[in-house]
Amino acid sequence: MLKELNFFKFIIRNTFLQEQKQQQQQRQRHIHVLITWCSPYRFNRRQYVTAKSCSITLQDNGNKSDKNKSDNNDNDTDSRGGVNGGVGCTIKHRHLELEKIDEEVSRLLALKNKLGEGPSQTQKFVLKTPKGTRDYAPKQMMLRQNVLDKIIAVFKKHGGEAIDTPVFELKEVLTGKYGEDSKLIYDLKDQGGEILSLRYDLTVPLARYLAMNKISNIKRYHIAKVYRRDNPAMTRGRYREFYQCDFDIAGSYDPMLADSECVKIVSEILDTLAIGDYVIKLNHRQLLDGMFEACGVPNDKFRSICSAVDKLDKSPWPEVRKEMIEEKGLLPDTADKIGEYVRLSGDRELIEKLLADEQLKNIPSAVKGLKDMHLLFKYCHIMGLSDKINFDLSLARGLDYYTGVIYECVLKAEPKMLNGCSEEQGTVGSVAGGGRYDNLVGMFDTKGKQVPCVGVSIGVERIFSVLEAKYAADGIKQRTNEVEVMVMSAHKGLHEKRLSILNDLWNQGIKAEHFYKLNPKLLNQLQYCEENQIPLAVVLGDSELEKGKVKLREISTRKEEDVLLANLSDEIKKRLH
Repeated sequence: MLKELNFFKFIIRNTFLQEQKQQQQQRQRHIHVLITWCSPYRFNRRQYVTAKSCSITLQDNGNKSDKNKSDNNDNDTDSRGGVNGGVGCTIKHRHLELEKIDEEVSRLLALKNKLGEGPSQTQKFVLKTPKGTRDYAPKQMMLRQNVLDKIIAVFKKHGGEAIDTPVFELKEVLTGKYGEDSKLIYDLKDQGGEILSLRYDLTVPLARYLAMNKISNIKRYHIAKVYRRDNPAMTRGRYREFYQCDFDIAGSYDPMLADSECVKIVSEILDTLAIGDYVIKLNHRQLLDGMFEACGVPNDKFRSICSAVDKLDKSPWPEVRKEMIEEKGLLPDTADKIGEYVRLSGDRELIEKLLADEQLKNIPSAVKGLKDMHLLFKYCHIMGLSDKINFDLSLARGLDYYTGVIYECVLKAEPKMLNGCSEEQGTVGSVAGGGRYDNLVGMFDTKGKQVPCVGVSIGVERIFSVLEAKYAADGIKQRTNEVEVMVMSAHKGLHEKRLSILNDLWNQGIKAEHFYKLNPKLLNQLQYCEENQIPLAVVLGDSELEKGKVKLREISTRKEEDVLLANLSDEIKKRLH
């Protein structure tokens, strides 16, 4: 009898606990409804859920609600509801009845209907591009395309093959590859269960591509947009959306042969673009690690200290030293030792001096880095780059994936700014950078197979900013199209003949256009040619057409010649080439 009684007690107790659990779950669902309702208004939300009590605070971004206000005060609305103060309501309950929660949900839903669909209804919409982005007008696009064409020509000259990758990657692909710069990655909302991010650069996607396709040797170039949540400086060519032009050599080769070719590619591109004097700074990540070890930096702080050193191109040494001590936790003496090294720059003589350094010569990584640098300088000298390279120990390249030689190209001179242009426009910082990354592909390979890689990235946006300012200062006009011939009529009723001649020219591969009017004025047509730098014009007249001829006019010299319609294409090509 006692056993049966205990059994029934057990059944009753379990039933009671299950009912309590169901009520708690229902309360949680109501709470979720309240939180979801707040999302259009971008409230700050705090949620406290415990076994004994539960509270939700809904807070307007602009104003904090008074905690002493009654929860049922319907005057807790913002200006959209006609009452001053922010939208705020607080629900506090300790084992509240479900009916009470239902009442609060109903009240908040009614308040939502009263407020409308969100703050956007009362805010004035400003039509603009997102921060850190820009539009490109036809003149700017023509200049950009000319720059890209010259860069691609250099890449192809060195045997480059083009590839393309998605503009977004799985977040896991990008995570842990950029050190402190990882905070600049744009994350996307969940799409079908995949957590995605916009690509930060073109190097990590290349490593993923090589690992996925089991590629161990390639010379590839890739020109595409990348995205960074950086602080933009539009006049200096720093954007949140911008193009990168990358050239990379993947494969196991003898030391410094591929590395020196990448330095040569940078030099060729900048010489071709003629944007001014420049210097290519060179350093080695293993030398940096050896230098940190010699100065007494703990191993676990190497990467963070490297990121601090990387800021020396933008910040003076006292600020970087302060960051090392106060934020990174270095001893002042250790920071001062680093400061003695990072102030050094020079050529092969500096390399020889450091090889004899008492602190560095006993550290294997430092010796390895210095020997690589000695060989790199030798190969660069053979390729005629001695006057364009500089060994700079302050160069760090903050990205975590670099393992060997690193380099960065900066302009030495600023173009003169005229017509109200700021001199700041000529100070654009680095216009190219890169280095060796031997371990990146192995991070994606299932068996950890390493594919040594070295590459360079051209900062085309910054180069474009320099050229745009330079052309404006020099008064250089850029054509926005490539039209070679304008077909025009001197008399009325000749539009059908214009179309016929245009069709023949297009079929012959000649770039031509005409006015989209039946009877345009001849003067307007000639002015259009001059304004758009169209070199030739075909002028149709009644008397010439009766003889099977047209006038072929050179716009710059205003010389005209009657030519047979049958020979028109050949005559045009002769004058163009």
